[in-house]
Amino acid sequence: MIVVTAAGGQTGAAVVRKLRERGEQVRAVVARRGPRPDLAALGAEVVLGELTQPLPWAKLLDGADAFHLIWPHADPDEAEGAGALFAEARRAGVGRIVYHSVLHPQARVMPHHAAKDRAEESLESAGVPWRVLRPCTYAQTLDASLDEVARTGVLRSYWGVRTAQSLVDVEDVAAAAAVLLTEDGLDGGTFEAAGPEPLTAPRIAELMGERLGREVVADDVIPAGEQPTAYAARCRRAMFDHHREHGFVGSPRVLAALLGRSPRSYAEHLAELPLPVSG
Repeated sequence: MIVVTAAGGQTGAAVVRKLRERGEQVRAVVARRGPRPDLAALGAEVVLGELTQPLPWAKLLDGADAFHLIWPHADPDEAEGAGALFAEARRAGVGRIVYHSVLHPQARVMPHHAAKDRAEESLESAGVPWRVLRPCTYAQTLDASLDEVARTGVLRSYWGVRTAQSLVDVEDVAAAAAVLLTEDGLDGGTFEAAGPEPLTAPRIAELMGERLGREVVADDVIPAGEQPTAYAARCRRAMFDHHREHGFVGSPRVLAALLGRSPRSYAEHLAELPLPVSG
């Protein structure tokens, strides 16, 4: 049986789905009460669990062969909380841990990267066989902008127009997670999950335009000068500043090896999205 956290989110739900396709028994941990028909329909055991309260985890991890820790994005409790849950996994006798990190966690100028880097450090002393998955920016993060792009012909880029990102499909990330959770011979490894090509904002705009059947241009949108105070907002601002300066790219070869095929391209992702309805 495999325990997956943040199962109510995009990544966790995708991992649950890939594991169930492999015939694995899954305990899907969600943070809020209420019915989850999507997870129940997959045949997962849906349970309530708060990541920052380790006491109940002895029960949640009971009988688990593997534990996939996905922490909510840009949460200030991640570094300490992840270490506490790794210790709980050891006490529960979990067979392996897969930690959902991020590409280039050593870029600590971004607070959420620093938190994941510190969490990775704590794996060394966890006393449980472990693997780390380091995904790049998801292709799906731009889906919400497609309606506006279709209406205006403009892709607003907060990361500039010069540097590139290796956008990766969340379904490929989830498939890689399923491999790491179930297959032998991978302990102690860190695995990048990057898309097949580095894409600048102008190139993304071009691909969107091909899908939408209209011209699309990338507009360089620079955030306001003051630094935000809320943690998540500071993470977002630092991320855009870093990506503007350095980009966010990685090699697709590790992900291709895990999947046994090339990662899906951004154009392939776009081709599966419904076209916005003009109004």
